[in-house]
Amino acid sequence: MIQRDAAARCTLKAPISAVGRGLHSGADVRLTLRPAALNTGIVFRRTDLGVDVAAKFDNVTDTRLCTLISRGDAKIGTIEHLMAALAAAGVDDLIVEVDAPELPVFDGSAAPFLFLIESAGVIEHGGARPVLEILRPVRVEQNGAFAELRPHADGGTGFDISLSIEFAARAIGAQAYHFNLSTAGFADEIARARTFTQRGEIEALRQAGLARGGSLANAVVVDDDKIMNPEGLRYADEFVRHKLLDVIGDLYLAGAPISGRFIGSRTGHALNNQLLRAVYADQANYRLATGALEAPLQLTAA
Repeated sequence: MIQRDAAARCTLKAPISAVGRGLHSGADVRLTLRPAALNTGIVFRRTDLGVDVAAKFDNVTDTRLCTLISRGDAKIGTIEHLMAALAAAGVDDLIVEVDAPELPVFDGSAAPFLFLIESAGVIEHGGARPVLEILRPVRVEQNGAFAELRPHADGGTGFDISLSIEFAARAIGAQAYHFNLSTAGFADEIARARTFTQRGEIEALRQAGLARGGSLANAVVVDDDKIMNPEGLRYADEFVRHKLLDVIGDLYLAGAPISGRFIGSRTGHALNNQLLRAVYADQANYRLATGALEAPLQLTAA
């Protein structure tokens, strides 16, 4: 169980490591999460290159099928599932060591990352965490999809998310989900939702050098009205829950937890990143403040 004061900056109590396969490269990747000094923020370190890259929205350089940050030739992709787990656990300062251009995908969800965080333990280490308070609506759109951040209505708190998706595949169809990150439900409602793809897209992805490590062990594969995974779905609406997980991870690249409401339809990594860039483009859109964002978090990893 992770318990923390939502107003205090936190890091891990101890380092923890794991090895898994990269979704796109198919190669083994070693990951280590290390405690970091106060005000470090979330920093990804390519141990094979000796280069650090801050987990910030303006370091995102690719959003094809994942969120990728880079500094020069040093790239780190598929960071969104870990970022979602860190957002939910309230981890502010962390060094993420990785020896490859992407994180391990594990089972395609955020649950293994949340398990690592819980196993290492979360500790308050001084200082007040900043909160990104949304002051006026900011919206980005593309090809009928949109992502928007709005201020809270009277009495609203935390990071409130409403998302809808729609796919031609009958196994997915139209789905919608609402979630407030200030609740303790991330482990149960969101963390276990896996990434997904459609069977007809797999060959094209591999010809493009992507998804070489993808399998039924780390992704849900849909063939129109059929789920190809023998075990089926973890939730009846697992698809929208995973897209909502991506929103949480992508928007934690704001550099601070968000206080406001997110509303999105058919959004993805690209629009999520464009939304943060649009927020920070005008200081009238936001205020960075310190203070309690929500009640103390209590998360049980799946």
